[in-house]
Amino acid sequence: MTDFRHVTDDFSAAPQINLADVAEARRRGFTAIICNRPDGEDPGQPSAAEIAAAAEAAGLTYAHIPVRGAPGPAEVEAMRQAVDAASGPVLAYCRSGTRSITTWAIGQAMSGAMERGEIVALGREAGYDLSGVLGG
Repeated sequence: MTDFRHVTDDFSAAPQINLADVAEARRRGFTAIICNRPDGEDPGQPSAAEIAAAAEAAGLTYAHIPVRGAPGPAEVEAMRQAVDAASGPVLAYCRSGTRSITTWAIGQAMSGAMERGEIVALGREAGYDLSGVLGG
């Protein structure tokens, strides 16, 4: 079930991906995948190691930055660094995509890379409500 939600030219969020989605991400031009989901949240979800191996086989970089609940400063900074280090567009995922886009959005706002209102609008266009996190 490929449900990649475009946020910016450099960042997209998605609900849980599967192994076939990794190849689709590569086909669509993504260069990196970030998993914000802890292993074992749901029975049957692919493990971080399985997605990492598929990403490596497809020539994509991979980072596992698990977020439990609201993202903390360490997760926000790790996400910001992983996105900044990517050589092209990044696909980040978790159960619904909300933790991924929230973690990214907080990093964008804190770094001053984007205005909060712009981030909220981009989130809304992608199907995520960031107003509770960032206002606007």
